[in-house]
Parts: sequence; C-alpha cells; structure tokens
Amino acid sequence: MDDQTRIELEAAAFRRLQKHLQEDRTDVQNIDMMNLAGFCRNCLSRWYQEAANERGIEMTKDEGRAAFYGMPFDAWKAKYQTEASATAKAAFSKSHPDH
Repeated sequence: MDDQTRIELEAAAFRRLQKHLQEDRTDVQNIDMMNLAGFCRNCLSRWYQEAANERGIEMTKDEGRAAFYGMPFDAWKAKYQTEASATAKAAFSKSHPDH
C-alpha cells in the first residue's frame, strides 16, 4: 500500500469515528469513554488541534472542539451531556488521579 492510500484510509476511519460519536452515540459520555478507553471526544479534538498547530495552522482549543464535535462545545454539552454518576466519577478519579 502506498503512503497516500494509507493516509486516505486513516482519514476515512477517523471521519467514520467522528461521525459515529457525533450522530450515533451521543449517549456515550466523555467520562465513560475516559474510564473505558483512556481517551474521549475532548482528547480527539485536542489531537486534531495539535496536528493543525504542528502544520502551522492556527487553531484554538474551542475551534478544535467545534471541528470535532460538529458544533460549539457548549452547544454539544447543553444538548447531550448528562451528569456523571458517582460510580463514573469514582472510576475516573481512580484511573486519572492527576485530573
């Protein structure tokens, strides 16, 4: 496989993950993703922002989040985010003590 094809496949997989999290699994909370996988939508949006910045494209944290979430972060939170359960908060504290 040539590099360009690999890049295109990786980009397609990323777009599919993004769409899945934006449209199909809005019920899955970021804290649950962090507890299970060690990353969440915010991590993905930060990685997107960092990749842009590394290439000389100025992008703020809010712009990176809007690009990944498909809307401003505050709008996404108001529409989809729920209060984390005590169990989820405890699991997060245990697995991410530095946060």
